[in-house]
Formats: sequence, C-alpha cells, structure tokens
Amino acid sequence: MTIDDYDDVIALMKQTPGISLRDADSLAATERYLQRNPGLSFVAVASGAVVGCVMCGHDGRRGYLQHLLVQPAHRRAGIASALVERCLAGLASLGILKTHIDVLQTNALAQQYWAGKGWKLRTDIHRYSFTRSGDANA
Repeated sequence: MTIDDYDDVIALMKQTPGISLRDADSLAATERYLQRNPGLSFVAVASGAVVGCVMCGHDGRRGYLQHLLVQPAHRRAGIASALVERCLAGLASLGILKTHIDVLQTNALAQQYWAGKGWKLRTDIHRYSFTRSGDANA
C-alpha cells in the first residue's frame, strides 16, 4: 500500500460494515503511518480495482494490524489470509513475533474471522484510551 492507494482504500472502508473511520484515518495521518511502517501495509487488486487492504505497523516490540477488509464479492478466496500473512512475514523479518488487532465488539463477522484463524481473544487485559483533544472521533 502506498499513499496513492488512499482514496481507493477509504472508499472501500466506507462501504464495509463494521469499519469505523476516525480523524486518524485522514490522508495526512495515513501518510505518516505508511512512512513510519514502510512495506508493511498492503492492498489487494483485482481487475485494476482495490478489493482488499490491511494496514500494519509496530512499536518495535509488538505488531498491530488495522483495517483488514475484503469486498464481499472477493471473500473466501484467501485474500484476507494472504494480506495478513504478508504483514506477519514483514514483522517477523524485523524480529517482531507477536501481533495484535483491535476488533469492535459490535463486529461479529470480524470476531468470527480472527477466532477461526487461531487468534486468541484476550480477556486478561482492558484497553484504555486517552484523547488529548477530547474529540471522540480522533
């Protein structure tokens, strides 16, 4: 994925139920993210159109996936698994062997997907967030 894919990726996100877009998904923020995590985010293209994407980054110790999605017409073809594997291989090449993804509690389809792929639901931690601006959409 490059910043040139931004418009197509955002359009795909907007048409996908369960995906939450925030101010942090702006063009400028996405460009910073891609520059900070080069070669770790990917798009899937079919017939010249973006049909899937995943964003991947790390903090130096742990990997993080965001926004894995595939258009419904292209699901069940291994695209999501291939996108995730590319991310995990890229992280492993950096020595990062543990990766997390946040899934909204209301996104049952994503929860089913990740559990079916062997990812473990963490019940031993709670995620706390702080937004400096107080803007709930940050």
